[in-house]
Amino acid sequence: MPALKRFLLLLTLLLLAPFTSADEHQVSLVAHPDVDIRSLTRDTTRAIFAMRQRTWPDGQAVRVFVLPNNHAVHGRFTKERLAVYPHQLQLAWDRMVFSGTGQAPNRVSSQSEMLERIAATPGALGYLEREYLDDRIQVISME
Repeated sequence: MPALKRFLLLLTLLLLAPFTSADEHQVSLVAHPDVDIRSLTRDTTRAIFAMRQRTWPDGQAVRVFVLPNNHAVHGRFTKERLAVYPHQLQLAWDRMVFSGTGQAPNRVSSQSEMLERIAATPGALGYLEREYLDDRIQVISME
């Protein structure tokens, strides 16, 4: 009987896992509430995070915030939403910094810090898992 119970428990966990993890771990593009944009294309979002596009359409400076390259959420965001690997973004940032043509984004150490910095910085853009979203920031949809 214990083997049957273990099997049923494992089966239940396997069946429920897809329904809980996808929503809980979805990474959203988020911005300071004063940003007038409500949606961005993948190409525009990629250009902003690659630090090639530095202003919003209204002329306001974009302040980009990212997590460390080895952070799981950063990896998921870059691969799933931008369709690039974290090291590719880092190479682009390094090239701009070392050539003097641009700067790297603002790096934060945690999603909690990301939330605080985006909420407090006009023009800010970053990304967070759903559980960190609140009314101090806005979610930007991606087309």
